[in-house]
Amino acid sequence: MKNTELYALRYPIGEFNPKENYSSGELNGYISSIETFPEKIKEAVTGMNDSQLDTPYRPDGWSVRRVVHHVVDSHVNCYCRFKLALTEDNPTIRPYNEADWAELPEAKTGPVDPSLEFLDILHKKLIITIKNIKTEQYKRTLFHPESKLKMTIENLLHLYGWHCQHHLAHIINLKKEKNW
Repeated sequence: MKNTELYALRYPIGEFNPKENYSSGELNGYISSIETFPEKIKEAVTGMNDSQLDTPYRPDGWSVRRVVHHVVDSHVNCYCRFKLALTEDNPTIRPYNEADWAELPEAKTGPVDPSLEFLDILHKKLIITIKNIKTEQYKRTLFHPESKLKMTIENLLHLYGWHCQHHLAHIINLKKEKNW
């Protein structure tokens, strides 16, 4: 497989590229992506058997099962990051090793239904938080010590809106490729 084909499988909607400024339309789009994501990912995996759930979306990529568990892990951190950025002055967030988390038994072999239920509840709380962000709060920041990036709440909305679409595309594209 060519590098361009692997890149397209790895980044089906392109890589995340933060911006300095966002329009209200862009921010509302990211909020909508986050709000609708639990239902869309549930719909994407409904009816998949264990063999399909254990199929990687690309060579050397995670299985659909791991992707589902990963988005829950990631979005738990997302929820905490929004709350930290809203309540502290430029907090330093705690990174986590997502690759190692994906190696834990729960992510490798656990059923996806509990993660889908948890994601739904988590996003209901997350949406309440982000829909109540005031315009002046969008420029509040947090610091990511691994990437050395100072990120705004706008960047977080963009990142997690992108993250939802990114992993949803992995699953949908795999299903199309496999004709499932």
